[in-house]
Amino acid sequence: MNAPASCPTLLVAAPASGQGKTLVTAALARRHRAAGRRVRVFKCGPDFLDPMVLEAASGAPVYQLDLFMCGEDECRRLLREAAENADIILVEGVMGLFDGTPSAADLAQRFGLPVLAVIDGSAMAQTFGALVHGLATYRPGLRVDSVIANRVGSARHAQMLEDSLPPGVAWLGALPRDATITLPERHLGLVQAGEVADLEARLEAAAALLPEAALRLPPPVTFPATPQISAASGLAGKRIAIARDAAFAFLYPANLEWLERAGAKLSFFSPLHDTRLPECDALWLPGGYPELHLKKLSQNSAMLSSIRAHHAASRPIFAECGGMLYACATLDDGRGERAEMLGLLPGTAMMQPRLAALGMQQVEMPEGTLRGHTFHYSRLETPLTPSARGRTPDGREGEAVYQVGSLLASYMHAYFPSAPAAAQALFG
Repeated sequence: MNAPASCPTLLVAAPASGQGKTLVTAALARRHRAAGRRVRVFKCGPDFLDPMVLEAASGAPVYQLDLFMCGEDECRRLLREAAENADIILVEGVMGLFDGTPSAADLAQRFGLPVLAVIDGSAMAQTFGALVHGLATYRPGLRVDSVIANRVGSARHAQMLEDSLPPGVAWLGALPRDATITLPERHLGLVQAGEVADLEARLEAAAALLPEAALRLPPPVTFPATPQISAASGLAGKRIAIARDAAFAFLYPANLEWLERAGAKLSFFSPLHDTRLPECDALWLPGGYPELHLKKLSQNSAMLSSIRAHHAASRPIFAECGGMLYACATLDDGRGERAEMLGLLPGTAMMQPRLAALGMQQVEMPEGTLRGHTFHYSRLETPLTPSARGRTPDGREGEAVYQVGSLLASYMHAYFPSAPAAAQALFG
């Protein structure tokens, strides 16, 4: 067993999406890091885009914490390991504090994490205090420790918000309305960190605007001892090639770490720019934005041929969400452009303006129940019959899983540590 470990910890939450949680978490991480503190940041719930920004701000990989997808034991292990090596832990919440099952509030209560509420104060005055009061008292046993107001218009406005607060919740100050620190967005959320040319300048500006009170260290939280993880070896020596570039970037650090623990040798390549696969036994095409790069992907005929040859040789391919779109015969970007893709999976994927699916998923594999999530705006038209189908946590029908020879494809983004034997089978 590992020993217990303690560390000052905050869960940064909000009453709704769009309040500025990611910006505030990133600004806090950057300021604490600049002060010489070792900062670890986590993201509550399944998300690929916010963690990219948070990693840039903190200088360390950002792992997911989710009671369903990761499981309570894995969340506890990750927090305890971080507490052993960090001076402060920040956990960015998901949606509103109480939204979802499980919610950010569930995570905070399970591990005794104090909550910092981030609230967009731009269109309110004294009602700000009522909102804080509601967050602090809605669920007994949850500790709303402090609050930061975002998008505040003036010093007078900030004073009104502060004066409205109920007792017991600390005022950590306000961030002004400032377009230079706003993080750009597109249909799946924030623009990928690597695509924001001035991200460093935005992070530095946001950190500089944080009031000094926000830099206080939160209360320490003690995370109990957890079992030592034995090194997995089910993929010992297996060479796995992983697509990673502007079109395919949705990769959980926990999945990469798990593959390496299982003995796999990882190499990365770009379907946009490279002309052939690295030497590999298996291939992973993760999610991303292939629809934004139709021409480059379809015109890279050398790479298309290399992946097709890998499939023809019956070597495993795991394609999830954007990777599945790339595996299709054609991809339509919903704006009048359509291009041929790999053609391994018969059918057409079409982007649409409305969200098609969002939420947690689990799929029964022969080797175990693999958990993950789905989030996409496209729909797939294929004559194939699914080889399996996911379920939501409450039992509703979820995403289809398709198998074509050695290709396994689905909209579901899998979290490998949730079912080690099933994850190994994806590449074995």
